[in-house]
Amino acid sequence: MTRTVRVAVIGIGNMGSTHARTLLSGSIPGAELTAVCDVRASMEAWSRENLPASVAFWNNPEELIQSGTVDAVLLATPHKDHARQAITAFRHGLHVLVEKPAGVSTREVQEMNDAAAAAPGSVFAIMYNQRTNPVYRKLRDLIASGELGEIRRLNWIITNWYRAQSYYDSGGWRATWSGEGGGVLINQCPHQLDLLQWTTGMMPSRIRAFCKFGRYRNIEVEDDVTAYAEYDNGASAVFITTTGEYPGTNRFEVTGDCGKIVIEQDRLTFWRLREPEPVFNERYQGAFGHPECWQCDIPIEETETGHPGIIRNWIEAIREDTPLIAPGAEGIRGLTLSNAMLLSTWEDDWVTLPIDEQRFEDHLARRREESSFSGDIAVQESMPADMSNTYK
Repeated sequence: MTRTVRVAVIGIGNMGSTHARTLLSGSIPGAELTAVCDVRASMEAWSRENLPASVAFWNNPEELIQSGTVDAVLLATPHKDHARQAITAFRHGLHVLVEKPAGVSTREVQEMNDAAAAAPGSVFAIMYNQRTNPVYRKLRDLIASGELGEIRRLNWIITNWYRAQSYYDSGGWRATWSGEGGGVLINQCPHQLDLLQWTTGMMPSRIRAFCKFGRYRNIEVEDDVTAYAEYDNGASAVFITTTGEYPGTNRFEVTGDCGKIVIEQDRLTFWRLREPEPVFNERYQGAFGHPECWQCDIPIEETETGHPGIIRNWIEAIREDTPLIAPGAEGIRGLTLSNAMLLSTWEDDWVTLPIDEQRFEDHLARRREESSFSGDIAVQESMPADMSNTYK
């Protein structure tokens, strides 16, 4: 076991301050918050007011990374900065935990993954905290064990992301191509796009998507998406999301040849066939019969550990070589789905995976040139909430 891991949080917005609070709470054994970093000059005073004197403040991420004063960095910066900052950290032998999404385009994320692979001593993780949700962990286990049989169909309706116009107006960078690089797919849905492939162990072979840009709000990016995907084994998937409907739905349905699993309202229900559907079909000689089926509400006994669970697992991987729940290199998979949905819409055609990265970046570059935002997200991001005085 190695010594205490000196951690720096880079980017002290709402999420960065939350992660700093977690590290200061003592709930992450073997980790010490040594430094925070933010390019906003106002954050130095905030740091002095809200953090212990032992936590150094830096306003230049590159200088902090190169300083030799930390062992690991947690990147909670704007996602278009993730790859560049992570690559610098890997080149200096640091461990990296990056907030989701991994980046804006798969090309830049692949460069980050390549840099991580070239630094085998660095532990690279991504903040896919939904992988600690026991409901999705159980779904993954049931699929991997073969109890659901071969996957035939996936349906995810995730429309409970309601956002009013005032939300988008709260920051000029929000929902802009040059600021965030996209809308609901890259801001609200990275967890679902990750879980879509992580729980099933499948990536589609091609995607056809229909994104509506500014359908419900005065924004330039997508706020309504319907996508259809096909897989090599013949399975299909439908993914529907929006930020403009209320009340919304969060229902993930997975059908295999041994039954169906539905996750909704934090419950997992398994409609299990007595025998696989192809076996029934081959022997059945009647007219309107169907396989015998039982409805089972699967008990979930574990507790979701969320963001602290991912941080704790990352530190354990550094100190004890514990397997990662969310390896950083896997961040490219969900982003591939997001990029493919946008590219399909822009070109009004099917997109085959892996996508043509240059075509995606050419489209994105044109939209960034016309974007309404031309400033620095990190400078304009809102001030984090004050921490408890117990951390002074």
